[in-house]
Amino acid sequence: MAARPTWQGHLKLSLVTCPVALYTATSSASHVSFNLINPETNNRIRMVPTDPETGPVERSDLVKGYEVSKDEYVLFDDEDFDKVRLESTRTISIDQFVDEADIDRLYWDSPFYVVPENGVGAEAFAVIRDAMRKAGKIAIGCLVLRGRERQIALEVRGKGLVAYSLRAHDEVRDAADYFDDIPEVKADKDMVEIATRIIGQKDAAFDPSQFKDRYDEALKAMIKAKQKGGKDLVEAPEPDDTNVVDLMEALRASLKGAAGGAKKPPAKKAAGKKPAAKKKAA
Repeated sequence: MAARPTWQGHLKLSLVTCPVALYTATSSASHVSFNLINPETNNRIRMVPTDPETGPVERSDLVKGYEVSKDEYVLFDDEDFDKVRLESTRTISIDQFVDEADIDRLYWDSPFYVVPENGVGAEAFAVIRDAMRKAGKIAIGCLVLRGRERQIALEVRGKGLVAYSLRAHDEVRDAADYFDDIPEVKADKDMVEIATRIIGQKDAAFDPSQFKDRYDEALKAMIKAKQKGGKDLVEAPEPDDTNVVDLMEALRASLKGAAGGAKKPPAKKAAGKKPAAKKKAA
């Protein structure tokens, strides 16, 4: 396994324990990322830690501080953090089991693959996994990850487990704060019927392999264009808001378009080119 584990420790169910490792289940390595550049020199900008009184300092010499009042901090170094040793620092202790439907989707967060560490304790891992599969339940536990203790939900997937970090209750905002101001509107039943038929025409099986970040792809295309000297770039037109007066007409047109494939308006072109940089970028 080429990837490095994000966390290593033990999985514990009552008196049964086994060493496990967590691996990040998702990746953003292929996404376009940028550096800050000085356009006058095309040099990359370096962020230098600076003390307002003494000037630049070495990052390795710095410690962390928690502000308890204005300009007053409690300082922590690496040894201080090592002294905070909760059980969840090195052990995922399964505290309870729940139905998946009981966990609001707003609470689900980052996924991690859970595997037995180096084959050791594989039998204990298999016992926990197969018991969870037989019960059809989601395990709830906690662990210290990236400087925070997090609640996690574990579910069986194939020969392993997937752990999802769960957002804390105070991290999830109340939907009523946003939805209460939505005006009460009685939708026309004929319009709802047409919209329902449109939904039926667009019904499909979930296929994440078809999902692409078109904005990321457009950025990559722009990068290639700039490498070749630049050219006009295509922009997508902003859609017009649907007025109440022509809402039924828009629904009927959408129904016909969904059935026969509506034609898209031609894309607009951006005006002008940006001047070339003064020095060739690395």
